[in-house]
Amino acid sequence: MPILQTCAHRIDKQGDEHPATLTSGEAMRDTATAESLLAAFNSSFHGKPKAWGHFVDGAAGETDDANGETVSSSRFAYELERYRSGEINFTDFTRETTESLTPLIDAHLSIGGHWWFVHSRQGEAETLTLTLLHQRDGYGFDGELGVIPVQQLNLGQLMLAARIDLTQWQRGESRQYITYVQDRGNKKLVEAFRQWLGCQEGVNAGAETRTLLKAFSDYVESEDLPEEASREKTDTLIDYANAQAKRGEPITLDELSELVDEQQPKAFYDYIRNQDYGLAAEIPPDKRTLQQFKRFAGRASGVSISFDSHLLGNSIEYDDERDRLIIKQVPGQLKDQIKQRKG
Repeated sequence: MPILQTCAHRIDKQGDEHPATLTSGEAMRDTATAESLLAAFNSSFHGKPKAWGHFVDGAAGETDDANGETVSSSRFAYELERYRSGEINFTDFTRETTESLTPLIDAHLSIGGHWWFVHSRQGEAETLTLTLLHQRDGYGFDGELGVIPVQQLNLGQLMLAARIDLTQWQRGESRQYITYVQDRGNKKLVEAFRQWLGCQEGVNAGAETRTLLKAFSDYVESEDLPEEASREKTDTLIDYANAQAKRGEPITLDELSELVDEQQPKAFYDYIRNQDYGLAAEIPPDKRTLQQFKRFAGRASGVSISFDSHLLGNSIEYDDERDRLIIKQVPGQLKDQIKQRKG
């Protein structure tokens, strides 16, 4: 991922009683080591719980997001517009936005860190990454093989981090081009950061992933597939979704449809559209939801049963004491066959 521009600024803060101070940096000329750091950051970033959204519309707009919280346009989005238009350079853009971030650090954190900004390109897509990187004490060896104390960047501790797909933003075709870390241990900090970004949550990744899995379960049932074929398609979906989550990329419905059925590459996509599940063409995968999804299956004495795990406890219950499986919502096709037999 070639780096076009990168710059870091340091915010020093010694405990809650001392105000944060800013030391400004300059755009780096040598980006070779920074590219390695960016790759390591991306690996950590992809593994964190995240939310997706977009900038509030309008230069001074104000609106309510999906959670009912009021979000106003921010100085950050304004300064980013100035940088993209060439009105200010990268150093000035990052310095001015970091200055506006200092009160946030003062209010929510007892320690500072380095605000790192990276403007990169991969293929035709341009991305802006920004993150607060903390340091931790470590050890190393000097030239004479003596043990010395060293400071290391703690990439595992990403409390504040965001990635903006600049290409999608400028095309205006997406409502989820901002991705930011959701540190569940510090919700007030995350909320303040989201407000600072001027980001309105565009999609609930967990809810969207659950809807996709529900649509897939309905599709498999409607196709009345053999158990082996059903299991293969389920594995294909989970493998693809997990791979996208690992890369930090969305699930693309038409691409998923081609993988699910190579003979009829549009079948699953058309099924979703015809049933109107309300899914966007691209869905941010939620790793926790994916981990909970699998199919239970078994066959004995002429009876073959399979169902998705998320149905257990809802439309399907298991009575452990009596060793009974209770199906509350019998499939229509099966119900018709039983009625015909009884009639």
